[in-house]
Amino acid sequence: MEAMEAILSRRSIRSYTSQKVSDQLIKELLEAAMSAPSAGNEQPWHFIVINDRSILGEIQRFHPHSGMLREAQVAILVCVDLNLGNEGFLVQDGSAATENLLIAAHAKGLGAVWLGIYPLKERITGMLKLLDLPERILPLSLISIGYPAETVPKENRYHPSRVHTNRW
Repeated sequence: MEAMEAILSRRSIRSYTSQKVSDQLIKELLEAAMSAPSAGNEQPWHFIVINDRSILGEIQRFHPHSGMLREAQVAILVCVDLNLGNEGFLVQDGSAATENLLIAAHAKGLGAVWLGIYPLKERITGMLKLLDLPERILPLSLISIGYPAETVPKENRYHPSRVHTNRW
């Protein structure tokens, strides 16, 4: 799939088939995520691949919008290391990696949805405890992934009224 088509047609997918996502495909998604830009090229990210059904189920205890994890074949937690990178840019760096992962998933025929973790304390604490994350690791986003069992139509999201030239 061409890059612009992947960007413009990507939608949040919350329903998945039972088809397994291969380790090779997961590696390709992680390669895309790690190709994101980062401040000073520090690349402060870490990723946790979660394919254990019991762990996916536990996330629902502290994340109220994670019901789709019951069907997901895998989820990837995007984290940043507080000891790496430029502190003021860590969230932006992790968000760029998250978006790359979402676009790559769509381009590879997968469905995915971004579940926010940061900045909500209950979700951050839940992930830290559930996955035994070191204190220096900040979980930012969780991406639920699987082969889509639903089709969400493409829509035009371009709004000229939100574009300003030179000044507001």
